[in-house]
Amino acid sequence: MNVKAEAKDSRFDLVKWLVVAALVVVGVVGNQYFSAEPILYRVLGLVALAVVAAFVALQTARGQSFAVLLKDARVEIRKVVWPTRQETTQTTLIVVAVVLVMALLLWGLDSLLGWLVSLIVG
Repeated sequence: MNVKAEAKDSRFDLVKWLVVAALVVVGVVGNQYFSAEPILYRVLGLVALAVVAAFVALQTARGQSFAVLLKDARVEIRKVVWPTRQETTQTTLIVVAVVLVMALLLWGLDSLLGWLVSLIVG
């Protein structure tokens, strides 16, 4: 019995995804068809189509699982301990200093090797 319910949902999900695909195609074709219209109107039309397509997509099983994923990701982001401004500045300065030192070392090594090769070759 459970398999039949899943089969029905997947059949309706396929129809919903086809509606989403049709909305995207309408948006692309409509944007090109109305290329002479002001861009504000075209953008508003595309945003409206995107909202409707997202609403239809969220009615599917995959759309609902994606919404749950987004909610869980937001909860996890809130758990992150972000560095302070001072820590970020100090870390950035350390990275810049190390990059400059490595650039100078590589430039010196390149110059030395170039000088040695020019002595050998020529």
